[in-house]
Amino acid sequence: MTAACLMSTYQPLALSFTRGLGTRLWDQQGLEYLDAVAGVAVTNVGHSHPKLVSAISEQAGLLLHTSNLYSIDWQQRLALRLTQLSGLDRAFFNNSGAEANETALKLARLHGWKKGIEQPLVVVMENAFHGRTLGTMAASDGPSVRLGFQRLPGDFIKVGFGDLHALDAITAQWGTRIAAVLLEPIQGESGVLIAPPGYLKTLRDHCTRHGWLMMLDEIQTGIGRTGTWFAFEHEGIVPDVMTLAKGLGNGVPIGACLVKASVAQLFTPGSHGSTFGGNPLACRVGCTVLDIIEEQGLLHNAARQGGHLLARLRMELDECAQVVAIRGKGLMIGIELAIPYRDLARRAAHEHGLLINVTRGKIIRLLPPLTLDGKEVEMIVRAITRLLN
Repeated sequence: MTAACLMSTYQPLALSFTRGLGTRLWDQQGLEYLDAVAGVAVTNVGHSHPKLVSAISEQAGLLLHTSNLYSIDWQQRLALRLTQLSGLDRAFFNNSGAEANETALKLARLHGWKKGIEQPLVVVMENAFHGRTLGTMAASDGPSVRLGFQRLPGDFIKVGFGDLHALDAITAQWGTRIAAVLLEPIQGESGVLIAPPGYLKTLRDHCTRHGWLMMLDEIQTGIGRTGTWFAFEHEGIVPDVMTLAKGLGNGVPIGACLVKASVAQLFTPGSHGSTFGGNPLACRVGCTVLDIIEEQGLLHNAARQGGHLLARLRMELDECAQVVAIRGKGLMIGIELAIPYRDLARRAAHEHGLLINVTRGKIIRLLPPLTLDGKEVEMIVRAITRLLN
């Protein structure tokens, strides 16, 4: 087979997998790898989980698609589960994280329109990443993402992530035009950047006081990644809007936008939609993923093993000259290096049997399945230590 017929939008390693089980993948030569990427925070319950395989197989033999012209039982079940877990009231389902964020941005526009704002603004964060559609690129940061696509749609104001003084400044200047704030609780693509303690809570209060929607992009942090169902729980708040994808489907495409009841009223029949969004297969998978996380205690495991992995990495790499910082929450960990190193992901795979992701050229990002155990923590630590030393 050849990749000559594919567009050059990726630079994949010369590595192809034929099967997976739990935290492991096997390539075409039968070599085994420990997966510390999980499809970029997707396969939270591991590869080929038997309960998930059974649910997919059964549903594929029953019903895949009817469209949203009709009621979909599994869609309603998943909406109920997610609203109960999050404290939000309504759900809209689509097919990806970018689509979920586009849904949120449409709600922000409608919220501003309802308030009589002719040109509403959305506050976004420096170094943010929200997707690759034109709207979500406009809300994202980084010249490599946006190069060649100007002028992008939408009106956004960018402020420093975690910078409350900058928030006060733009409020004074643009407050009457601002309709919403969109941010990741932890910035993933930028290298697992964590806001200062109390920032989200203060931002929540600020949004409430000024009538702005607080919109959290939990596409990477949600569904147990940080040791709680959603990262906002660490600060004891509830947003007005939250977007999900990745881990919700464990590899089956699904996105979701959850909102408070007052925000849900902004949409009316015909104002938004999706052909495939919320189909029976994807929503049954979402329900099954939530079942597995609850039954296997994976929230607790993510918090415990994530804390252990973070501590062990800091211990072993304490004197490593290449390492600038090690940070993380649950099983979402970033190792920032002093300078970019070429071929780290390839070397980790071929020399140490470990699959990692390197973002921004010099930040090793670890996002293993939430089923990770103590022995596998030590395997990751040993491989990373050897890789950097």
